[in-house]
Amino acid sequence: MSKKVLVLGEAREGALRNVSFEAIAAAKQISSGGEVVSVLLGDSVKELAVELGKYGADRVITVEHPHLKQYTSDGYGQALLAVIDQEKPEAIVFGHTALGKDLSPKIASKLQVGLVSDVTAIEGEGDAAVYIRPIYSGKAFEKVKVKDGIEFITIRPNNIAPLTKDESKSADVSSLTVDITNLRTIIKEVVRKSSEGVDLSEAKVVIAGGRGVKSEEGFEPLKELAKVLGAAVGASRGACDADYCDYSLQIGQTGKVVTPDLYIAAGISGAIQHLAGMSNSKIIVAINKDPEANIFKVADYGIVGDLFEVIPMLTEEFKKLKVNA
Repeated sequence: MSKKVLVLGEAREGALRNVSFEAIAAAKQISSGGEVVSVLLGDSVKELAVELGKYGADRVITVEHPHLKQYTSDGYGQALLAVIDQEKPEAIVFGHTALGKDLSPKIASKLQVGLVSDVTAIEGEGDAAVYIRPIYSGKAFEKVKVKDGIEFITIRPNNIAPLTKDESKSADVSSLTVDITNLRTIIKEVVRKSSEGVDLSEAKVVIAGGRGVKSEEGFEPLKELAKVLGAAVGASRGACDADYCDYSLQIGQTGKVVTPDLYIAAGISGAIQHLAGMSNSKIIVAINKDPEANIFKVADYGIVGDLFEVIPMLTEEFKKLKVNA
């Protein structure tokens, strides 16, 4: 049976995040030929709506309000619940991002429905859809089938491929006016730490350093390689605890979960908490002086050696490949 599926689109600094397109692809599979309705919330998001249609959304609803300029669970919750009340979807899809992880439990509670979080794959479609998600820090996977009520899921970025962009396609775009009131939190100012390079949560290539980098300066060779590969730089909790880098770079059970096409772990021993955040990467390359390091057990390729010798060599070789490409 076909279904109407509601998708929350996410924008950052005036551009749509890739997980928005991945969520549309997931919604298409769940809808089984039904309607996919994407929602954009913000203070100026109408110009982004057309792009969602090119990736498969049938309709796009925008809700614009000054209180939606910055994310708050109160403001976004009121706006999204108004859209859900109007559309009455059979299924809802969010990205399993910082925003999605914060907002989805609130919406699920208000709707009194279950939530299947951190979905990495979907088997079947329509009423036969089965959601696959990791459990026990990624050591096992469970399959979940929703038998009653709204199917509400969040999808892990970089796991469900977006549909091919079709410039000839367009979506019907409409706006909904929602009175955002009684906010318990109002964002007066946002102070961002300066960040360089690619967004870690959506990066296709990640170069991560652990305690083996030895210092803040030890991340410089990793950053140089990241520039050559167009990669994001991450870190283990050990490196963050040692003040080698900011905690915003932390990957692991208590940090970010990443699933890039290529993950290069430099000077990382491979504690289970770190593996929980990156073990589902498509290809894992480990560089460590200790041949018995646990990271080698999950690596597709391992290099036993000093990262301060290996990383610069890799950087030079990749530079040569780019020149000859």
